[in-house]
Amino acid sequence: MNYSVVKGSSYVLVHAPDMVIHNGTTQTTEKYLNPNSEYLKALPNHLRSYEQAVNYMPNQVYIGNHKPEELRTLEQPWYDKDVQDAKREGRFGEIMPQDEFIGLIKIVDVFDLVLLSKEFTAEIKQKLEKHPLIKDELIGKLKEGVDQADIEKFVNEQDAEGLYNDKKLVGCVKRAHDVDVNLNSHVILENLVSKASGVLAALHLIDKNNLQPEEIEYVIECSEEACGDMNQRGGGNFAKSIAEMAGLTNATGSDLRGFCAAPAHALISAASLVQAGTFKKVMVVSGGSTAKLGMNGKDHVKKDMPILEDVVGGFAVIIAENDGINPVLRTDLVGRHTVGTGSSPQAVITSLVTAPLDRGNLKITDIDKYSVEMQNPDVTKPAGAGDVPTANYKMIAALGVKRGELERTAINDFIVKHGMEGWAPTQGHIPSGAPYVGFAREEILAGNINRTMIVGKGSLFLGRMTNLFDGASIVIEKNTGKVDEGKGVSEEEVRGLVAEAMRDFASHLLQG
Repeated sequence: MNYSVVKGSSYVLVHAPDMVIHNGTTQTTEKYLNPNSEYLKALPNHLRSYEQAVNYMPNQVYIGNHKPEELRTLEQPWYDKDVQDAKREGRFGEIMPQDEFIGLIKIVDVFDLVLLSKEFTAEIKQKLEKHPLIKDELIGKLKEGVDQADIEKFVNEQDAEGLYNDKKLVGCVKRAHDVDVNLNSHVILENLVSKASGVLAALHLIDKNNLQPEEIEYVIECSEEACGDMNQRGGGNFAKSIAEMAGLTNATGSDLRGFCAAPAHALISAASLVQAGTFKKVMVVSGGSTAKLGMNGKDHVKKDMPILEDVVGGFAVIIAENDGINPVLRTDLVGRHTVGTGSSPQAVITSLVTAPLDRGNLKITDIDKYSVEMQNPDVTKPAGAGDVPTANYKMIAALGVKRGELERTAINDFIVKHGMEGWAPTQGHIPSGAPYVGFAREEILAGNINRTMIVGKGSLFLGRMTNLFDGASIVIEKNTGKVDEGKGVSEEEVRGLVAEAMRDFASHLLQG
């Protein structure tokens, strides 16, 4: 079978401390219910500087400057241990500061809904002109900015959403409709942040993998946001809007939604489209979420920690035709949480992990690395959610014991060998399997591992349409180097089919 391959990936983060205060749902809800709360008073003193966010080891792992395995050598918690060689730029992407990102939000706004002050625009234009991926045609979209008084008027009188940097109002996002709640300023900002971070990931994917933008034929966007209006609440299309800004002139695309499981579904869909020959190169891309900024902030402040959920995430992956080199996506080894699976942890892991392995006559130990919900334990443990990746690995190991593929005494060794510490920000879909794809490709190409399984899970019940859980998985493995050049049956097979048809026809005539 001529599988498609993972040809490259990118990962980006945006440090957004002011957005934690003004746009994260934990904080906006607190302002509404209890505007004078002690939490809101203490919050500003728990926000990290840009340098602190860059120096944070999990963030450096996310953009590819350090490997996931290095986290195990660093005693938890990690937030009080700076990385000495930390950099803004990584092998996979970058950590962008908030001020530049606000400029990027303006750049990707095609309806003039974003207003930035003249002073801020002048400052940010100089910075973005130095960015290697923000070209002149994008810089031009910043325009000249507006008077500060106009911004204040829109915020105070017309329900515009303020844009803040270093605690100062530097711009706003206007509502796109007077009465449509799906186009109010808050939702428009959420969508623009998702779009802008997706565009940043797409630009890095193209740059770091020597891709020609016109080569990409289809884009699948898999974030958790949904753009639309009152007549089609989630009609889309983030994919095509990102493709437009990234210069993918030959691409079309669509949005795929599945809560946290969406990236796994998107990888499976992209792999299938390329394998079928429908498209030669498909980009899977996702921006991040303002809503989840500071989601566990109350617990972090209570424990006198910094707000670690202060970054918006994004990633992109390019899926292409088999080149005989890059790791293949085994579309015959796909796990799926079906309607009848059930929601018990054992049932979920069985459907997503052991069921596809059984189809390939593989054991649990034949997968070198499992990428599950790679959430950062620095974030989740203080909030009472425990170490999410480790909990997943324990369940996989327990099934291995039950199947007779692993000794009970080897569970801890299995977790170390086949698992990883979590490093991804809690941006919902961002941690769900996808963060390891870039590392997996490199490790497989280097000959360090042969197979990995990307596992995504989703909480569909959050939408109040079903009580069902969801999940999907796919195996990525070393390329055998054999590429099936045939686009159909061979000439010999054609001659045989024609001869058989002629015999059948002759026999029919004789019987007639």
